[in-house]
Amino acid sequence: MQINHEVKNGVGVVRVVGPLTSATVDEFRRVLWQWYPQAGCKHVVLDLSGMESLDSTGLGTLIGALKLVGEKGGDIKIASLQKRPRLVFEITRSYKVFEIFDTVAEALAAAK
Repeated sequence: MQINHEVKNGVGVVRVVGPLTSATVDEFRRVLWQWYPQAGCKHVVLDLSGMESLDSTGLGTLIGALKLVGEKGGDIKIASLQKRPRLVFEITRSYKVFEIFDTVAEALAAAK
């Protein structure tokens, strides 16, 4: 798994490449929990265009990230969700918890 992060126009953008599963969530959590508090942004866009799979542990970690950001008054928008991970969101109805956008640009516009 690879995690890239940057701040664009005051919004954090975190790109996940690879699976977000029980085998990789510790790395995701470590990176996000260290970066976000010092990033100087309130809202976060998760660019999941490179995330090919997601399991229940990964989904739980995304919900934990939403809580982390929410505690600072921010929100997480999800962008570019691929077919297989999107199915997990649909089956679990997690699309009711997260706003999902087709592109990072759309998510960034909504995050302001």
